[in-house]
Amino acid sequence: MSRIPCDQTAAWKALQAHFDGGAHALDLRDAFAADAQRVQAFSQEAPYLFADLSKNRIDARTEALLFELARECGVERYRDAMFAGDLINGSEHRAVLHCLLREPTPATPRGADPLGLQRAQVQTTLQAMLAFAQRIRSDESITDVVNIGIGGSDLGPQMAVQALSEHVTAGKRFHFVSNIDGHELAAVLAQLDAAKTLFLIASKTFTTVETMSNARSALRWFSSHGGRDVAQHFVALTQNTQAAREFGIDTVFGVEEWVGGRYSLWSAVGLPVAIAIGADGFRGLLEGAHAMDLHFRSADLKSNLPMRLGLLDVWNRNFLGFASRSIAPYHSALRRLPAYLQQLEMESNGKRVDTDGRRLRHGTAPVIWGEPGTNGQHAYFQMLHQGSDVIPVEFIVVRHRTHALQGHHEVLLANALAQAHALMTGKADAQGHRDFPGNRPSTFFVLDSLTPQSLGALLALHEHRVFVSGAVWGINSFDQWGVELGKLLASNIGERMLTGDLTGLDPSTAGLMRRLK
Repeated sequence: MSRIPCDQTAAWKALQAHFDGGAHALDLRDAFAADAQRVQAFSQEAPYLFADLSKNRIDARTEALLFELARECGVERYRDAMFAGDLINGSEHRAVLHCLLREPTPATPRGADPLGLQRAQVQTTLQAMLAFAQRIRSDESITDVVNIGIGGSDLGPQMAVQALSEHVTAGKRFHFVSNIDGHELAAVLAQLDAAKTLFLIASKTFTTVETMSNARSALRWFSSHGGRDVAQHFVALTQNTQAAREFGIDTVFGVEEWVGGRYSLWSAVGLPVAIAIGADGFRGLLEGAHAMDLHFRSADLKSNLPMRLGLLDVWNRNFLGFASRSIAPYHSALRRLPAYLQQLEMESNGKRVDTDGRRLRHGTAPVIWGEPGTNGQHAYFQMLHQGSDVIPVEFIVVRHRTHALQGHHEVLLANALAQAHALMTGKADAQGHRDFPGNRPSTFFVLDSLTPQSLGALLALHEHRVFVSGAVWGINSFDQWGVELGKLLASNIGERMLTGDLTGLDPSTAGLMRRLK
């Protein structure tokens, strides 16, 4: 699909003129003083959550021009092409159909359904996976479930199981191994009884070096610790059924080739989540994400939260020059959310060429990082308040607590509110050391409760905002070729570590290899 470069549109030029004409100097304190309706204009409800964007350096004129930019860049058309199953992942010649994974059981179509086969495959796999998950949940002989994967095959399931810990079945422990560093796997294996452990091997190709190295080590450990039936204790989540069979695995749940790793939580890769929270819980996760899909597809630009967030990201990155964004979830169960969102955005939009391979003249993905509150306040919030760089912060809070401890939740929420307030208002001090400049932007997300539905909606919201900014920038948000070169060179250097061959290496790498031998 041909798309006009965003920096060549009339809207981009109008945004630049608006920025140069005064928008660059917008002060949030003055904006709130001048507009009593600012909160209403820049906050909204969306499925399962509320978002307040009013503490961002944006005004009505900026947002109107950003909407015009989206129209000129064909974002809505590109979105519709994704949902229609067009091959929008051009570099890999694939459709982008992860939203199919969270559709409810489809009704019989009235006419021809071009995605009917994919929908049927999704439902078949989902039903089989959930039936297996229910069987494992009721099997008291299995006490430990170990997920071996990396990237999206680890970050998504691990984050979701932690986030939904209040909904996790009793009597089972969940472990996640991703790093090829053997210390991680060894530490997990030391806790296990082979006869009571189920290993889930998650790799779409069943060739991922880290995953398969860990899987083979787990298999050797299983056999050497009295394990008797590989087929009963190992499950594969993969597209490569033959390789899984050769490994000795009989139970295989397919992952379609159009499922990108960072979107695979919704697929069979979500099996550990389904075991943890049950079939109804997993369907609730899908339900929340699907509700956000419908919102993204149907809401007008002015009330479309993923659109507004994605366009705000463009404004922050390309006009205000903010090269970083911090994620601060004020709920300990969401402690892995920053890492999950880091992969989602930086792997999707960390590109320097457009869909036609042309070098871009503007920035793309910001650096995404963060820690849960209130821990982050005692670590890096110093820089957020008084550092030389302005870094937008995204606060995520959950209104209702589920624990019985008195006083904690009120203090937690008060801290989140106070930090956002302090970033914006600041505090003047003539001596400098205690001077807080203020006017530092933040976004505030509120979930009533942390449930499968609200988590699903929150994750889908971020998927779609990344899509929007990528669509404006004209990049392919669904490939990840930047991952490949390092993996290729690691294989070559690994062989050299064994042979001692330093021929053709740069002096630094050769010297380090000598030291590490």
